[in-house]
Amino acid sequence: MMRHRYLTASLLIVLALVLGFWFSVPHTKDAGLKKNLATAAAIPAVTLHDSYKKGTHTITGSLVAPDACAVVTALASLAGASSSPAILIAIALPATVGTCLEVPTALSFSTSIAAPANLPLYATVNGASASTTRQ
Repeated sequence: MMRHRYLTASLLIVLALVLGFWFSVPHTKDAGLKKNLATAAAIPAVTLHDSYKKGTHTITGSLVAPDACAVVTALASLAGASSSPAILIAIALPATVGTCLEVPTALSFSTSIAAPANLPLYATVNGASASTTRQ
């Protein structure tokens, strides 16, 4: 009878330890979800430089990506009404798939467009407005 109590108490202690360990250790499926939500919420600031020559704007710029494997592409287009045109730089920064070194990394891009001189520049990153700094 006494042995039975010790065995039951030992099993309950082991069960409590296993369950405590299971619920306290972070799981990989939870870490991936938090990373994707944090990445989607952060819109990096964009630095732009516009060089105008012979009717063509060559726009170069940079931004800081969340990891070392990120790839950036940019496409310039005319936006706005004909009375107040502007140049919109649509920047694509897709989420990295797979394992990658999560170190903020500066990435550069370049795009060109034929347009009148002295137009304002606006940028979007993955469709969301980005804050811009001109050089």
